[in-house]
Parts: sequence; structure tokens; C-alpha cells
Amino acid sequence: MIARINFIVLLLSTALTAYCYIKSAGPAALEQKIGAGAYAICTRYRIASAVLMTVAGVNYVVYAFYPIAMPLPRTFPWPYWVSALIAVAIAVPSGILFARGMKDAGEETMFVKKEHTLYGGVYRKIRHPQAAGEVWYWWVFAFLCHSPFLVLYSFIWLPLFHWMSLAEERDLLIRYGEAYQRYRENTGMYFPKRGAGKIARHD
Repeated sequence: MIARINFIVLLLSTALTAYCYIKSAGPAALEQKIGAGAYAICTRYRIASAVLMTVAGVNYVVYAFYPIAMPLPRTFPWPYWVSALIAVAIAVPSGILFARGMKDAGEETMFVKKEHTLYGGVYRKIRHPQAAGEVWYWWVFAFLCHSPFLVLYSFIWLPLFHWMSLAEERDLLIRYGEAYQRYRENTGMYFPKRGAGKIARHD
């Protein structure tokens, strides 16, 4: 019973994480409909997304102890320490990138405000450093849980994070117009490219 409930909650928390984040990423479009209160509403969606993502992380841990029945081994065939080393190897570079993105984005990582300007720092190299770093942490959790199923399940986060990034970009074009369009043309989405943008803004 616990396994089934946890799996259902995992599916729901995963879907709702993406839904709430996409809703949080549209303050400029929403402002055109309801006014300046759009930014407070989007901040609430952003916080809800973070809470739901935390729930999904807890679901990963619970799944390690209460897996659902399926034609997959419960754990990997190698010792746990191998999975732990793989997790660390993923966590270090991903964490550095994510932390740099959070630092350069400042408080808008969680609080959506109209007065924020285009970002600098690591955003001069890539448009979505937080997404590019954070998404890999699902494999960190999966390997720390020593679970083949969770490693496979984590692939679902790749398109979800991409959709969240695209939702942000649509709104950033409304907020910053031609400046953001030039930046987007010159700067890689998740990987640096030659001629990276001079200015930036975004996750």
C-alpha cells in the first residue's frame, strides 16, 4: 500500500512541479491581463513548485524502501559505494553550475519581481545555468537510492525542465523585448557557444 501511494504521489508531484513552475514563469504575460499583482501570483507559484519538487525528492527516498513491483531489480548489481561515487561525480559539477546560477540570479530564483534587470555572471555564457545544473540532481538522488527504476524515471525531468525553460523564455521576450532576443541569439541555452551574450536574464 505504501509503495503504491508513494508512486502515485511521485507522479503527481512531478507533474505539479512542472505545472506550477511554468505558471510562475509568465509574470509579464499575466501582467497584461491583471496588472502588477501578476508578480506576486507568480512568486506563489514559484514557491509551490519548490515545495512540490521537495516532495518528489522525498518520494525518491521512500521509493528506495518501498519500491513498486516491476520487472527491474530493486538495486544495482554493484556495491552501494559505486552508486554513491557516481552520485558524487554528478553532484559536484552540477552543483557548482546551479550555485553560480542562483548567485547571479539573486532573489528572483524564488521571488519574481518586475524591477529585476537582465542578469550577468554565468548567464553571459548560458541562458539556463540553474536548469542545466539542477536537472542532473535527480540522478544524484536516484543513485544515492541505489535504484535502477529511479535512474530511468529521472529521464522524465529532462523534457520537463526544457518546457519550463521555454516557458520562461516566452515571457522574457515580453519583459525585455529586443534585448533578450539578441541575447538568446548569441548565447547557448544550456551549453556555452562562441559569441556568448553580453547580458542575460533567466534561470
